[in-house]
Amino acid sequence: MRITAEQARVIRQSATELAGAQARVWLFGSRVRDDARGGDVDLMLELDEAVTEPAQLAARLAVRVSRAMDGRKVDVLVQAPNLLHLPIHTVARSEGIRL
Repeated sequence: MRITAEQARVIRQSATELAGAQARVWLFGSRVRDDARGGDVDLMLELDEAVTEPAQLAARLAVRVSRAMDGRKVDVLVQAPNLLHLPIHTVARSEGIRL
């Protein structure tokens, strides 16, 4: 995994502050591969309850994480019961690391 323990802590804390204590966050993509270089930070925020403004939630989490990672590009997916489940959600969960 190519993020530091402190960066993982900030990601978890930010997810909890923005989406609640039940939120789960997954790191996926190139950052889970130790042999990869560079790359953005791909996160999936998994929620058990419906979310009314998923794009705004994703953007807020992306900004917080980007600031904590010196401006690194961050992409955030949101998975919730009221949102369409896409194949990328399955990939994030199966190949990702829960933080």
